[in-house]
Amino acid sequence: MKYSLLIISFFLISGCAPTSERYNLGDGYVAYGFDVVSYFEGKPVKGLDDFIVEYDGVSLKFATEAHAQTFERNPGQFLPQYGGFCAYAIAEGERVDIDPETYQILDGKLYLFYNAWGTNTLELWSREGPEILRDRADRNWSEMIK
Repeated sequence: MKYSLLIISFFLISGCAPTSERYNLGDGYVAYGFDVVSYFEGKPVKGLDDFIVEYDGVSLKFATEAHAQTFERNPGQFLPQYGGFCAYAIAEGERVDIDPETYQILDGKLYLFYNAWGTNTLELWSREGPEILRDRADRNWSEMIK
């Protein structure tokens, strides 16, 4: 009990959201275990259990050792924006799950989107204007993780 109170106190004092609120951990991994470096090569692929990297209290899988090492050299370049939650939904002020194969690289950043039940939020994002929505999502996200 004392340990739990210490953790809660840390987050309240530091103003930092717990990891569970900062990352979408589908299947226990960022991006549902897809190799975040592979998105930047144009074809997302599932990572393997052989190449798992722990970062900021979460786990990421990679398809190759080289991708894991590339990530470790510059994690901020490869992490999905908004903790891997749907970028369009974050712009609307909500945390929503994603389809890890529905994505966009915009200005060198990875954005993931919901795509199920006839709703593809990447299409909505593109139609409504990524620049406008991204600015709104950035503001919303900074409030969500306080």
